[in-house]
Amino acid sequence: MTTLKEMREKLSARQDALGKVFSEAKTDSGEYDFRQVKSDTLKECLGDGLKTTAQIVEKVNEKNAELDDLAKEAEALEGAEKAARQLADREKSGSRPPFAGGSNGSGNYPDQAARAKSLGEMVAKDARYEQWAKSGAVNGIDFHFPDVYGSDMLAKGMAFETLGSKTLFETGAGWAPESVRQPGFVGAATRPIQLLDIFPMSRTDSDTIKYMEETTRTHSAAEKAEGSAFAESVFALTEKESSVRKITDSIPVTDEQLEDVAQVNSYLNGRLIFGIRQKLDGQSLIGGGTPPALRGLKNVVGILTQAKGDDPVPDAFFKAMTKIRVTGRAMPTHHVIHPTDWEGVRLLRTADGVYIWGNPSEAGPERLWGLPVVQCDADSAGTGYVGSFLPSWVSLYEKRGVDVQVGYVGTQFTEGKRTIRADMRVALVFFRPAAFASVTGL
Repeated sequence: MTTLKEMREKLSARQDALGKVFSEAKTDSGEYDFRQVKSDTLKECLGDGLKTTAQIVEKVNEKNAELDDLAKEAEALEGAEKAARQLADREKSGSRPPFAGGSNGSGNYPDQAARAKSLGEMVAKDARYEQWAKSGAVNGIDFHFPDVYGSDMLAKGMAFETLGSKTLFETGAGWAPESVRQPGFVGAATRPIQLLDIFPMSRTDSDTIKYMEETTRTHSAAEKAEGSAFAESVFALTEKESSVRKITDSIPVTDEQLEDVAQVNSYLNGRLIFGIRQKLDGQSLIGGGTPPALRGLKNVVGILTQAKGDDPVPDAFFKAMTKIRVTGRAMPTHHVIHPTDWEGVRLLRTADGVYIWGNPSEAGPERLWGLPVVQCDADSAGTGYVGSFLPSWVSLYEKRGVDVQVGYVGTQFTEGKRTIRADMRVALVFFRPAAFASVTGL
């Protein structure tokens, strides 16, 4: 039988081994390339005979599943030990003798056996004390009462008949109960960051992103007879640009809050930074494009459209993928679907009631036609999107990350206030709109 300590040590060792593999596999771009894991590390952490990436990935998944099982077993052992401690506490509590005030409801005692012994009575009637007294009371003597709580012992030290007094000791005349506030706080519900992870990120030192787009590409290659004029193609490039936009937020705060509450500064900084990124996340999908707003995917001119019509939802998304491949000449990478619309897909059933996207007892795959589904409610339900979210077709350019500053506005200096402000400057560029499509009428 494994102890909780042994289980935790085993779990920690397995986690360290798997973490070492991930550390060596992680590239500078944040992706994972298991080909760069050293052979010694593979042998030490995953075992012998792993030569291909597929074998390594399969072994990593197997080790990860083992970690899940070990963690569950550790939680079960921890719960069992907690239950044992609680049982011991209940047994100890159940052995308490009755205290004064409960024998007949009047606060007086008709028989001495009904009330708890005082500390003096407990000592005087203890066999160890009697033996010590008979031997001449030499030196001192220690007592230990293992079945008595420390709080009970203190109460016994004050146990005398005035506890039967008629004056009621209550909250109004005694100590007010102390209320200790729980640490931390319960955050308000808000839309999480949902899309930014799938947008390629780049840096820029300019206030405008300029690029060349091939707006004319006519291939006229043709077979010609000897001595005939060559065919002539037509190509043309056009300069395009997208301006860097600024997203801002701020909040005034008193000096006392910043000085007296340790977590206020980090709390406000975190909230401002999240709010700006949340706004950017929404703008990347539904931004209108009228300065100073960004132009999000929904309002990009030239993206393809696929109406659902009478098709099932999955069919409509597959047709949008086909349009991106044929018209946009790009490979789709992601679906963006409102949670309500995805619910309809997840609950699809066959005529005999079998769930197509997985049994209700399972989480089910969040994939559609092999592509990951990003659930996003920045746009309203009824419209979904398919796109090739690759750096060749779309990029989010940061002039700089979120910058947080503290300063004075107006008369704040004399009022003991300050303003914390945060902002970031970004540009969103869709290089090939036809690499994206909206799916309507869901």
